[in-house]
Amino acid sequence: MTFSEILDRVGSMGRFQFLHVAILGLPILNMANHNLLQIFTAATPAHHCRPPPNASTGPWVLPMGLNGKPEKCLRFVHPPNASLPNDTQRATEPCLDGWVYNSTKDSIVTEWDLVCNSNKLKEMAQSIFMAGILIGGLVLGDLSDRFGRRPILTCSYLLLAASGSSAAFSPSFPIYVIFRFLCGCGISGITLSTVILNVEWVPTRMRAIMSTALGYCYTVGQFILPGLAYAIPQWRWLQLTVSVPFFIFFLSSWWTPESIRWLVLSGKSSKALKILRRVAAFNGKKEEGERLSLEELKLNLQKEISLAKAKYSATDLFRIPILRRMTFCLSLAWFATGFAYYSLAMGVEEFGVNLYILQIIFGGVDVPAKFITILSLSYLGRHTTQAAALLLAGGAILALTFVPLDLQTVRTVLAVFGKGCLSSSFSCLFLYTSELYPTVIRQTGMGVSNLWTRVGSMLSPLVKITGEVQPLIPNIIYGIIALLGGSAALFLPETLNQPLPETIEDLENWSVTASGPISTPPWGSRSGSRASPEFSVPRSLQAKKPKQEPEVEKASQRIPLQPYGPALGSS
Repeated sequence: MTFSEILDRVGSMGRFQFLHVAILGLPILNMANHNLLQIFTAATPAHHCRPPPNASTGPWVLPMGLNGKPEKCLRFVHPPNASLPNDTQRATEPCLDGWVYNSTKDSIVTEWDLVCNSNKLKEMAQSIFMAGILIGGLVLGDLSDRFGRRPILTCSYLLLAASGSSAAFSPSFPIYVIFRFLCGCGISGITLSTVILNVEWVPTRMRAIMSTALGYCYTVGQFILPGLAYAIPQWRWLQLTVSVPFFIFFLSSWWTPESIRWLVLSGKSSKALKILRRVAAFNGKKEEGERLSLEELKLNLQKEISLAKAKYSATDLFRIPILRRMTFCLSLAWFATGFAYYSLAMGVEEFGVNLYILQIIFGGVDVPAKFITILSLSYLGRHTTQAAALLLAGGAILALTFVPLDLQTVRTVLAVFGKGCLSSSFSCLFLYTSELYPTVIRQTGMGVSNLWTRVGSMLSPLVKITGEVQPLIPNIIYGIIALLGGSAALFLPETLNQPLPETIEDLENWSVTASGPISTPPWGSRSGSRASPEFSVPRSLQAKKPKQEPEVEKASQRIPLQPYGPALGSS
């Protein structure tokens, strides 16, 4: 008996699983508010130089730029002579007395004058926020493997709630940036732990559906954000509004059970048994739960217990050939997705459409995109879906370089299509990555791979600065990187209908398939399921298999080992 069969006994898709996914999904609903918050809290309204204190009471005249519009960052040293109509060739100077903003809504831009020579600070603030997500992925991913998924999830909720609320009361821009960095750390911990807890508590046949359901929670959040921003024009109150709910999520997370697989691997079988009995009672199978015993749990999960002796770290992702190749391809796909996604998501001001309407459209495209992703993941597979999403997104972004700025409708359609493809890529990557890495190093692998999307999202705002040299450069860079990420995904193995791998050797047992039918991995496919191509590794380079205790070896002769979870087969 394996964990999937034990889960079937206590209810593999009962009331507990639906409530579990709901509790994990509500915070994701509010996650979009933080990721995309700066679209509204850092909106740049129309502005011009403030007149000097000694300026005359007459009409204030501004220098005209090459585009025929008034300059935003220059003013005349001396007011033009009203009696001379052509007296406009005067000396100019920067805005020494600040700016006048043509908007009643405040933002960090209007409060700290992040315009003209200081406009790069706005992009830097978003990059530092993304740097927090990057650092959080590195640190919290490893801590989650050491101390468990739930403790890190709970602490991350509290960190995001506290730092997000503190950012609303920031007295200066540097303090604001520090708190936004901590917000990023909290978001990373929430994301990683949520994905793993979702995957490890639902049966194989439901993984794609439940993962996409969590993705839809993020999509709905994108509809909520424009409404909140419209109703709350003050950026401090908006920042506080999207942060306070995480105090509630911090309290509700105490109900969330720990991953049974992690408990078993950590030698906490007694606690795992208590959780299984609680789940059985909640699913209306209390008698089945009471029949489970500690000895039976240890006997039936013999392979998981033996895996607890195998210790792996992030260095193994690059030391072992199969993991090194897989990590490189996944990292490039994650980087390309984050890099290109935030180029479109954070650039809504560039398309000349109403900010609130366009954000709703950007959120709305995720609904059909993720529905198509579910179908594609279930029938075409993860490999094809991931590659197609990034290649189509790269093509759409490159097409933007050839569309004139005055064709706003065409540019908006291309941007919306590209954003939908990148949302599909995110949905696929979270599921795909968790299925590719084995249990013994899954959370670390998720953390290392996922951090590259944070590197991409951190660099994405900085690349926009190159547009000051040549407007075409940013989209060319974004598009090419997306195409490279899609190409890298073509070298990843397929995981459709396959149970979660447990050890490094489970991956190494896959046979290389250059052409022809795909072979079946001996560690988990059932008849009728489609297997994955795989990488061949010389035996001399394979990781050593942890030794089993004599009692476990003896037990394994009586009960053959089976994979996690039922394969989808014909379902």
